[in-house]
Amino acid sequence: LMQCEVSEVYAQGAALVNPEIKTVGDIDTAVITLTFENGAMCVIENCRRSVYGYDQRVEVLGDKGMISVGNENTNTLTIASAENISQDNPPHFFLERYQQAYKDEMEAFIQAIIENQDVRCSIEDGLNAQQIAVACKTSLETGQPVKL
Repeated sequence: LMQCEVSEVYAQGAALVNPEIKTVGDIDTAVITLTFENGAMCVIENCRRSVYGYDQRVEVLGDKGMISVGNENTNTLTIASAENISQDNPPHFFLERYQQAYKDEMEAFIQAIIENQDVRCSIEDGLNAQQIAVACKTSLETGQPVKL
């Protein structure tokens, strides 16, 4: 989405949903701020409990407008009345939600091997994601931003 790399992370978290998880040094709720090389910022909100289904959304705000991608629901039915507006919840588990995406990724990987082509996501992409995750953990532990 950003077309550049993360240069700094700042993470905060707490055990707000299940206080017992704190006893083992873990958290269930987090807010992460990523700063990119071009100065753009990203805020990630995360919670382990989403009782209404696997919730992932993204918004990109810019000087010419906004792009928003919402949750996929199991159907497109929405019922609106004077009392409320209702629709089905998103799929409950990530394996349900991304079943087709995982299938497509495997097929693309196999096709790249057959055709001796580069895969779309490189080892560098995976390494960058891991470095960001480690920096977030360090930031959470120290309470300070971490430069990459």
